[in-house]
Amino acid sequence: MFGISSIYILDQKGRVLITRQYRNELPMNIHETFNKKLLEFDEYTQKPVMIDKDGYTYIFIRHNNLIFMTVCSQNANCLMIFSFLFRLVQVLQEYFVNVEEESIRDNFVVVYELLDEMLDNGYPQTTEFKILKEFIKTESFQLKEKKQPEQTNFNVVALVSNKISWRKEGIKYKKNEVFLDVIEKLNMLIGQQGNVIKSEIIGQVQVKCMLSGMPELKLGLNDKAFFEAQGRQSRARAVEFDDIKFHQCVRLSKFENERVIQFTPPDGDFELISYRLDIRVKPLFSVDVLIERKSATKIEFLVKAKSNFKPKSTANNVEIFVPVPDDAEQPQFRTAHGSVNYMPDKEAMCWSIKQFGGQRDFMMNAVFHLPTIVSPNRDKFQKMPINITFEIPYFTVSGFQVRYLKIQDKSGYNALPWVRYITQNGEYQIRMN
Repeated sequence: MFGISSIYILDQKGRVLITRQYRNELPMNIHETFNKKLLEFDEYTQKPVMIDKDGYTYIFIRHNNLIFMTVCSQNANCLMIFSFLFRLVQVLQEYFVNVEEESIRDNFVVVYELLDEMLDNGYPQTTEFKILKEFIKTESFQLKEKKQPEQTNFNVVALVSNKISWRKEGIKYKKNEVFLDVIEKLNMLIGQQGNVIKSEIIGQVQVKCMLSGMPELKLGLNDKAFFEAQGRQSRARAVEFDDIKFHQCVRLSKFENERVIQFTPPDGDFELISYRLDIRVKPLFSVDVLIERKSATKIEFLVKAKSNFKPKSTANNVEIFVPVPDDAEQPQFRTAHGSVNYMPDKEAMCWSIKQFGGQRDFMMNAVFHLPTIVSPNRDKFQKMPINITFEIPYFTVSGFQVRYLKIQDKSGYNALPWVRYITQNGEYQIRMN
């Protein structure tokens, strides 16, 4: 397996912003060949991996108005390179927040230093931001701590050579705590009759670690495979994960053999787990819209929104976007709950409800006037879906549950774990009826 021969950061017109050669085996103008290859495809037929007649392999991703492209002269591990490119973008976001053409131009020195540290002879090395910031200390991104060159260099070497490279030793807190946020986003498409056409749950476990020393954590979930491996049956709902991804700190062998998540966490904020569940769930919200054309110049909407989750839960900041004719004007709204605003730029009205309790239903009435000259797209709104945004604290739609979180450290201090559950909307749409 061969690594990356060179890496390019190009603008949206294919002009070179940053280039780094790791092996002197490529023509200097090879990016021009890549640009010509791009022109052979449109946005629907374009492929992220391309090979030219000379046997060079181009692997690239797009981010905002930039193209991150690598060239390999011989057979290479494409998945490794894609993983590196996405990780490179994440690291740049940690430094610049917005990774765009302007931020690359303004910080080209830092970008070159990152490329030198993250790749060695074309092979990925250190990609952890917290370690890289120990290496790279330019004037623009100085750390707040006092300069201690000899000690810092020693720590950096120890971190990279240590098997736990994502956490440095000597971390101390007066109060030892760890916070877990289980955040689930529900993608759902509901048909005109209220039937579920598509439902998908995208979840993640975000951790904020404020623990001293080098603690060892064990996390137990209501994992269906765990109960089956133990020959046990759980009274609570068990979750069967379709796709699960861990932070590098998790011991994968432990999870594969025992279905136990054991890890030494990085310090601060990080994503411990991301997962996807392709399961059918009952819609959290249903919306019925009755449309009545009072005359050629007047249309009325009667909107009924209902929550289908348990009464003990409450959704916050609910916004229901109902499509209206693109030439609608002079809106008049009437509702006993929340407020309604007309949003011409989105061709919709937005019904905002600050708190929406479970098993509740609310009504809203809207009247719009229409011009006598009919817009050619006046009836297009009936084919557009209703969109809903919301957030439900202390609730997971999948039934995901943290069964326990054990914290162990050689010093034997007591630590407090905190767990919070949140369900949010992903792409939650209901077709107009």
